[in-house]
Amino acid sequence: MSSKILIVDDEKAIRDSLKVVLEDEGYITAIAQDGLEALEKIEKDDYDVVLTDIKMPNLDGMELLDKASKLSPNSFFIVMTAYASVKTAVEAMRIGAYDYLIKPIEFDDLLLRIKRLVDFKKVSMENKSLRQRVSAEAGYQNIIGESDAMKRVFGLITQVAPTNSNVLIYGKSGTGKELAAKAIHYNSLRKDKIFLPVNCGAISENLIESELFGHKKGSFTGATEEKAGLFKVADGGTLFLDEIGDLPLNLQVKLLRAIEDKQFLPVGGTKPVNSNVRIIAATNQNLFEKTKSGEFREDLYYRLNVIEIKLPSLNERKEDIPLLVNHFIEKYCNEMGKRVLGVDNETMKVLMSHNWRGGVRELENVIERAVIFAKEDYITLDDLSENVKGSTTTHAFPDSLKEAIKNFEKDHILRVIKKFDYNKEEAAKVLSIGLSSLYRKMEELGIPTKGPRENE
Repeated sequence: MSSKILIVDDEKAIRDSLKVVLEDEGYITAIAQDGLEALEKIEKDDYDVVLTDIKMPNLDGMELLDKASKLSPNSFFIVMTAYASVKTAVEAMRIGAYDYLIKPIEFDDLLLRIKRLVDFKKVSMENKSLRQRVSAEAGYQNIIGESDAMKRVFGLITQVAPTNSNVLIYGKSGTGKELAAKAIHYNSLRKDKIFLPVNCGAISENLIESELFGHKKGSFTGATEEKAGLFKVADGGTLFLDEIGDLPLNLQVKLLRAIEDKQFLPVGGTKPVNSNVRIIAATNQNLFEKTKSGEFREDLYYRLNVIEIKLPSLNERKEDIPLLVNHFIEKYCNEMGKRVLGVDNETMKVLMSHNWRGGVRELENVIERAVIFAKEDYITLDDLSENVKGSTTTHAFPDSLKEAIKNFEKDHILRVIKKFDYNKEEAAKVLSIGLSSLYRKMEELGIPTKGPRENE
C-alpha cells in the first residue's frame, strides 16, 4: 500500500512541484495552502508524512506541528523553511518534527529522507503490532476471570513474575496452565527473551533427553549432526515444562542437576554446557503423592515447587462463565465475520449448569460451534450441541442471569458447608475464599451461619 503525504505550503508553485515529484515516486499526496486547511485534512484522514512550511498565514508550521502531532501521533512531520536557524530547528524538533529541510528544496535529498521515514515507520509499526500481539497472547488479557479464585491467581502471578524463582502450576486440562506460565514470563525481567514450551508427555522416552539437552554428532544411531537442546535454546529465557509428571525417572536426575548447577551434558558430550533458564513446570497430577510412590523424585519436586499456583477448574469458578462466553463470542465473530450479540437467558442457564469436565477449552469449543450455527442475534439452545443440552437441567434457575448466578452460588456453598458438617473453616478452604468472605456470602445469600447442631 502506497504511503500518503500531505504537502502544506502557501506558495502554489512549491505545492504543485512537490506533488508532481512525490506522485512520480508512487506516493499518494494531498495539498493544503495553510495550517488551518492542513489541520482540517489531518482531522479527517491519516497521513504517513506531513511536509509543512514554517511561515504561513492563519496557522504557521510550528503551530500546526504542535496541534497536529496530538491529533495524528503516528504521522511523521518534516518542516521546511527559508528562514533557517538553529533555534527554529531545535524548537521544531522539540515539539515533534522528525526532520528539517531548508528551501530551496533539493528533490533527491527530500525523496531520500521521506523513504527513510516511511521505511522506519513500517518497521516500527510492525514491531508495535508484534508487541501488542505477544502481550495479548501472553499477558493477563487472555486469562479471563473476576471470581475470587482467579483474583488470587492473578495476585500470585503478580508477586512471582519479577523473581527468578521456579514455579509449579497445578491444574486440570483446560484450566489455562500455559496461559498462566506466559503471563509470568512476559511480566518478568526475562520478557525480552524466549518463552519455550515443551510437553514432556508428548515426546517419546527415547528422544526426550536429546530434545531437552541436545546431542553430539554420532552419539546414537540417527544423530547425523550436532543438535542444541531446548535448555540451550531457552538460555536467558523461560522453559515451560508441561506435564512434568510424565518425565521418566532417569531424566528427572539430569533435570535436577541442570537446575541446581545451571549446566548440563548433551547426549554423547563430555564438556558441560552452561544454561541460565527459569523453569516453570505444570501438571494435572498430584506430584506429592507420586513422590511417596517413588514415581517422582522428592528432591526435584521441591526444586520445582518453590512457588505453587493452583488453577481452579471451570466448575470451581462458574461465576466467570458469562465473561468467558462473551469473550469467545467476540473472538469467533471477529474470525468468522459474523454478528452475534450474546446468548439468551435459557442458554446461559444451561451453560451455568453444565459439568465442564474439559474446562475452559470445552466451553470455547461449545461457543465456537454455537457461533457457526447461530442464525439470530443471540445464541439459543438450538445452537448448542446435544451433549451440552442433554447434560443439564434448568428448572431451578430464574430467567434473570444475575439471579441464576446467585442461586448457583447459594446451592454450591450450601452443599460444601453441609459436606463438612458446617465447619466453616474447612468449607472456606475448599471454596478457596477467606473465612470472612464466606460469612459475608452466607449472609448475602440467606444461608444460616449456624448448623443444626450449633442451634441445639
